[in-house]
Amino acid sequence: MPNSHLSAASRQRALESMSSDGVDVLVVGGGVTGAGIALDAVTRGLRVGIVEAQDWASGTSSRSSKLVHGGLRYLYQLNFALVAESLRERGLLLTETAPHLVKAQPFLWPLKMPVIERMYSAVGVGMYDTIAQFAHRGSVPIQRHHTRKGSLKLAPALKKDSLTGSIVYYDARVDDARLVVTLVRSAVRHGALAANRVQVTEMLKDAAGRVTAAKLLDLESNREYEVRTGAIINATGVWTEKTQSLAGTTGGLKVLASKGIHIVVPKEKINSKVGIFLRTEKSVLFIIPWKRYWVIGTTDTAYHENRREPVADLEDIDYVLEQANSVLAKPLTHNDIIGTFAGLRPLLQPGTLDGDESKSTQVSREHTVTEAAPGLTVIAGGKLTSYRQMAEDAVDFTIGKDKAKQTPSVTKKTPLEGAAGYHSMWSRRAAIARESGLSIDHVEDLLDRYGSDIDLLLDMIEERPDLGNELKGAPEYLRAEIAFGVSHEGALHLEDLLARRTRLTYEHADRGLSAAEEIATLAGELLGWDEAKKEAELASYRSRCEAEAAAQKIANEAEAQKVREQAEEVTAFLDVAPEIQG
Repeated sequence: MPNSHLSAASRQRALESMSSDGVDVLVVGGGVTGAGIALDAVTRGLRVGIVEAQDWASGTSSRSSKLVHGGLRYLYQLNFALVAESLRERGLLLTETAPHLVKAQPFLWPLKMPVIERMYSAVGVGMYDTIAQFAHRGSVPIQRHHTRKGSLKLAPALKKDSLTGSIVYYDARVDDARLVVTLVRSAVRHGALAANRVQVTEMLKDAAGRVTAAKLLDLESNREYEVRTGAIINATGVWTEKTQSLAGTTGGLKVLASKGIHIVVPKEKINSKVGIFLRTEKSVLFIIPWKRYWVIGTTDTAYHENRREPVADLEDIDYVLEQANSVLAKPLTHNDIIGTFAGLRPLLQPGTLDGDESKSTQVSREHTVTEAAPGLTVIAGGKLTSYRQMAEDAVDFTIGKDKAKQTPSVTKKTPLEGAAGYHSMWSRRAAIARESGLSIDHVEDLLDRYGSDIDLLLDMIEERPDLGNELKGAPEYLRAEIAFGVSHEGALHLEDLLARRTRLTYEHADRGLSAAEEIATLAGELLGWDEAKKEAELASYRSRCEAEAAAQKIANEAEAQKVREQAEEVTAFLDVAPEIQG
């Protein structure tokens, strides 16, 4: 049985194996959708390869609101089927496939009008709860109503005159990047071949015009590979059009990019036992509690700049602060912000299907699967919560109805890495702390980041005791987590470790720079860096941090993006096809 290791060595073996023996399905895109597709396909018995041009989850899937939710707004559009699908998937993640990563989260919805708004909102949330019980009974508690006094007891941070009462309902939260890397590791455990920092540069066709192979470029070594494949699935989000154009086709999907930003403030800045949900004139705003901070967002604006590294500009930040401060008794200021991040939603354009629509499947109003060219499946749209259903739909479409019936998806019953045994280990966390010498706080963090794979980290610490020490500049993380990020989670660069294996890039006001030297030294030891390489990695990360800090002070989005683009990059991202503007 294959192990779940993602490492520099496993990456090289995967590229060589794909090149020499080919694959049944090559998945392009290492975000949550692509990772989910790889797991779905490999657990049906297919030989699967997955490649990602940057790091796992480096695009949209590390920059979301980090919510697993049904979508209350869809109820008001009477889209009950979509809500039911999302709530079913939320329940699966909470109870079966990823209970170590996905946690139930209560949100307080402040009500301003005592009767009409409460009745209107109660009906909506009541339907939400009812659908949730049918979709996945018991996965979260049902709504509770509170008076103004009860609401302020739960959330003392709220202005007294901002509400007459509230409804507390449940959704869930997840570290999106950790979910993605866990999905990739789970796929590898079942036999998938995975390689990050590998870009598809061309799709090759046979005489009949069917896509049968792909040319890959290893951005680490600059070495080229050619991989024969029975089918390619394009799951590249906002890069959908660029990727599908590599097959020389004008068919496929058209995708718009919409930018959403979030700000991060310390936990002590908002006194509340629950998250807060606000309906705004433009959309909604979530104030989401994490262990040491709050994540607040989001925005929803059309985006036309460089798609690789979107940033939060001053106008975005001012908007989020204004919305949050509309209900907070003690207003937040720019000085309270310790981090920001921005992501791009891949939104399907109206009339998005080009070519022969008879070969396309409009699976839901949120995501669509189509054949851009024979042998090339494209999936776009959707949201993090529904990744598993999206993956199932994409694989069903690719292999055809008959084969899909013979080998149906099994991912509803496939726990992700670290899920099996998590609950029993959580019950034993005090004993684990005593036996390992770690604090209960650290053990709880490890269980919620790695689940039952905590045993792998404890084994590493036993073999090398210094890995049990806290990072000097970020004591909430252990050195073992950095080592694990390299040896088991495929981190190749300092940025990978600071931005996605940990979230120090937005959890600390200095973007993790106080821990960067120690992390670079440890990672360099494991990856074989010399001193020059280590200094180059540090310089690249410092450049990123400086560019993002400067961009946050610029109100004009285009100018802010130009400043961000000046940062040094650790690997090149080749413009192998003309940039296609959404």
